[in-house]
Amino acid sequence: MLYYLFNWLDVNFDFPGAGVFQYISFRAASAAILSLLITIIFGGKLIGLLKRQQIGETVRDLGLAGQKEKEGTPTMGGLIILFAILVPVLLFCKLDNIYIIIMLITTVWLGLLGFADDYIKVFKKRKEGMNGWCKIAGQVALGIIVGGMMFFSNDIVIKEKQDVATYTQTHNLQVESAYNKAKQQFTKESTRSTKTTIPFVKGHEIDYSKLIKFVGKDYKDWAWIIFIPIVIFIITAVSNGANLTDGIDGLATGTSAIIGSTLGILAWISGNIIFANYLNIMYIPNIGELTIFMSAFVGATIGFLWYNTYPAQVFMGDTGSLAIGGIIAVFAILIRKEWLLPILCGIFLLESVSVMMQVSYFKYTKKKYGEGRRIFLMTPIHHHFQKKGWHESKIVQRFFLISIILAVITVITLKLR
Repeated sequence: MLYYLFNWLDVNFDFPGAGVFQYISFRAASAAILSLLITIIFGGKLIGLLKRQQIGETVRDLGLAGQKEKEGTPTMGGLIILFAILVPVLLFCKLDNIYIIIMLITTVWLGLLGFADDYIKVFKKRKEGMNGWCKIAGQVALGIIVGGMMFFSNDIVIKEKQDVATYTQTHNLQVESAYNKAKQQFTKESTRSTKTTIPFVKGHEIDYSKLIKFVGKDYKDWAWIIFIPIVIFIITAVSNGANLTDGIDGLATGTSAIIGSTLGILAWISGNIIFANYLNIMYIPNIGELTIFMSAFVGATIGFLWYNTYPAQVFMGDTGSLAIGGIIAVFAILIRKEWLLPILCGIFLLESVSVMMQVSYFKYTKKKYGEGRRIFLMTPIHHHFQKKGWHESKIVQRFFLISIILAVITVITLKLR
């Protein structure tokens, strides 16, 4: 909203300083600062409200050190994360941008889904929360919406890398006025596509539509048949991975901040003709606006760490964990970097795989030997290290270090073929 206000003031009254709102970098920094302040200032008030309403976490006895002390800690703190994301986005983003619209839908949709799950746990006294299939259905529905909008919308387009290279060589894009004019014309010439980035291969891209090339010459018109299920799978996997990671103080929040910072950089690069050409990656018109959204996301998660670090004063609950996982997944899909997620979200992947391995092996050994056996002392895997005697803070800090290393590797893949 502020973007439109200051743009109007700049055009009609030449208001001093109003033109700075045209720069993504300024609006991204402003969104990050505002979301951080909102979380820190209003987070304490929310914690007080949750305590007065006796909205506390019910902790199952898993035999973990320090577990009993967590009983009654306020939960549903994800509400402040969502609020701290939405307010700066509404203030600083171009709200007619299709990518921002999709991210707003994602944030609200999964926030409500997680809130419903927390509500059932807290107020209905059902420890397991929402039925698992209902949760999956909500994630699948979002995947259909996101995938459908991406495939059928004429506002979601890309530009082929060879065209970017040719265009940047024939225009003086170092001059800002020439850059903006060239970019506007270039965007008009962009096309819809189901191409995405894939690391470690020559060409650095894959087109989903070619997977169904056997259907005939109109195969591209039917690419949604494979594209939408892939979107659904990624959203469901990453969202649930973040949910599993949210098991000890600060782990999911801090890891998400690191992941979000990396995705924000990738969005900014993908939306800049010069850097997209230099790195030989896909140029996506208008995607740079997502940098502002992700800045708000990172500010909100870092601000939440103020209260969520050990010993946590509040838990985000599914209200926060489902939403932040879904935001990461959809964001990566929009910037065509979803196949970098197994590297970037390596912690989420490790947590999910540890659970699948444990459950599968337990069932297999129970059927074969008559008793279930385990690979890990306990899953998700952060609980395995707790069982081994590691303190929560040590686990979190070491997982943070791993996440930073994975983030660096993710960025490096842009130049690895």
